[in-house]
Amino acid sequence: MRKITVENLKYKYPMSDRLALDGVSFAVEEGEFIGIIGRNSAGKSTLCQSIVGLVPHFYKGAYGGKVIVDGMEVKEHTISDISAKAGIVFQNPFTQVTGSKVTVYEEIAFGLENTGVPREEMKERIDQVLQLLQIQTLEDRNPFELSGGQMQRMALASVIAMNPEVLVLDEPTSQLDPAGSEDVFQAIRTLSRQGITIMLAEHNMEKMAEYCDRLILLDEGRIIDFDVPEKIFSRDDLESYGVAPPVYTRVCKSLKLKMPGTDYYPITLAQAAQVLGGES
Repeated sequence: MRKITVENLKYKYPMSDRLALDGVSFAVEEGEFIGIIGRNSAGKSTLCQSIVGLVPHFYKGAYGGKVIVDGMEVKEHTISDISAKAGIVFQNPFTQVTGSKVTVYEEIAFGLENTGVPREEMKERIDQVLQLLQIQTLEDRNPFELSGGQMQRMALASVIAMNPEVLVLDEPTSQLDPAGSEDVFQAIRTLSRQGITIMLAEHNMEKMAEYCDRLILLDEGRIIDFDVPEKIFSRDDLESYGVAPPVYTRVCKSLKLKMPGTDYYPITLAQAAQVLGGES
């Protein structure tokens, strides 16, 4: 079942002389885990904000084309309507903290309270998301006493607790150490396997290679390619778009070792070990 459809999307921020998105078209199926990659200013954040309606409703500007989320055309509905279907987690968690709650538990409960979720269901959802993100020990802490990585997990928990059908994440691991980043990616994959559709912009190519079903390669607001990670990371021109393939891909490419029966280079440690083991 198709969950997201983007048709010839064009957008220009107010006071800008160039298109941030230029003729973007793609479709995403329910439960897919889609990565968005590209250099800084490629349009990744703008695309994320377009899925949840911040573009054009909040940022205004010149807008053309269509974004359809679960049958709902974003331009024709309010952000409030769209938020019932799609949630977003930003790179900077401070932008998502309400500032009105004194514990992490209450902060996560904020959106649920405002949408009238019954108390027992609210407690069940919060307990589940605390466990999913492994932050049970933080539930009584003040949000502003948390580290950046802890606050990012709290922000992610607040969005997941709302049970979105589409989850959009704009560099959600930028505040996290490697262990925290791995935990978050595993949690996101769990959600994808439960049927939630994921759109994730991220700079960690090793993680994108391991977890994503397909990747969108953006440059100057245009889609250069949209395919499986093996194909994207095997492109000879990838670095010209400001993206370095995973280290495993670079090593195997230098040795001219491809996956058996394919034109693609290994993109994960497991694939590289398979190829290098066979070589020895």
